[in-house]
Amino acid sequence: MSDHVYRLSEIVGSSPVSVDEAIRNAIAKASQTVRNIEWFEAQEVRGQVVDGAVAYFQVAVKIGFRVD
Repeated sequence: MSDHVYRLSEIVGSSPVSVDEAIRNAIAKASQTVRNIEWFEAQEVRGQVVDGAVAYFQVAVKIGFRVD
């Protein structure tokens, strides 16, 4: 393994469909402006309840990206 240096950033993704999609949305959006994303860690899961049903998922995600 090479001697890499990483930086951490915390982002929040959301989705009306699933936790998985909320994570994927967060990573996809972050990758538009952040280079070298190599890993993620889901931190918190939250959601919105409307009329007794889950209406939205939110996931706080730490992303690790390699510093050039």
